Amino acid sequence: MTATLDGTVALVTGASSGIGEAAARALAGQGAAVAVAARRTDRLDALVAAIAADGGRAVAVETDVTDQGQAIAAVERAVAELGRLDVVINNAGVMLLGPVVGAPTEEWDRMVSLNVGGLLYVAHAAVPHLLRAAEDGPRRVADLVNVSSVAGRRATSGSAVYNATKFAVNAFTESLRQEVAERHVRVSVIEPGAVDTELRLHLRDGVRQQTERMFADIDRLTGADVADAIAYIVTRSRHVAINEVLIRPTQQVR
Repeated sequence: MTATLDGTVALVTGASSGIGEAAARALAGQGAAVAVAARRTDRLDALVAAIAADGGRAVAVETDVTDQGQAIAAVERAVAELGRLDVVINNAGVMLLGPVVGAPTEEWDRMVSLNVGGLLYVAHAAVPHLLRAAEDGPRRVADLVNVSSVAGRRATSGSAVYNATKFAVNAFTESLRQEVAERHVRVSVIEPGAVDTELRLHLRDGVRQQTERMFADIDRLTGADVADAIAYIVTRSRHVAINEVLIRPTQQVR
């Protein structure tokens, strides 16, 4: 049976761990050639080797998407080395929770720069290629999936700036969707709840322990769970667009 994404090329940012790594594996498993982008080249090289061992094709792209020049270069390298660009998973991000009062504002700068700025830079560089793929690609449709969060739908105490960045992702996604939908570029947002990834390890002491207690009794999602939903989004028939997916652990109430 022919894989759904045969003949296509995908770019996944934040691919060195967690959701990004799992998404790259899932898309390669569907037949896409995958450019995996992140800062940690050792992990990218290991991922490329694993995909190749499973019969897929991937290239590692060392990138800090908060630098617009590097974001553009990552997109252009994916196209140059793999021949085209049909799918972009805009996943790079960081979650630095904590109250506004007394917050180290460098954490805010980091979240805004990566969660918003990096995502915008990648989207801006990729959209022209996606429009071309929708016109002449093997599927005659292209996909941009922005990874947001349940925090982009519901603001809570202790995550104000993270909420703000993810609300921005949701708003940008919907506006861009309206802009390019008639040209068969599908722009989607996925909003995971609690996921067992490295994100929570970046929290400072005190905040990390509080967050761990909050989700101690919940069986968190895995990166593969979210990647499965992403693969579902990008493998629909040309006339079907999955605009938004909210995915939580079964036990997560908020």
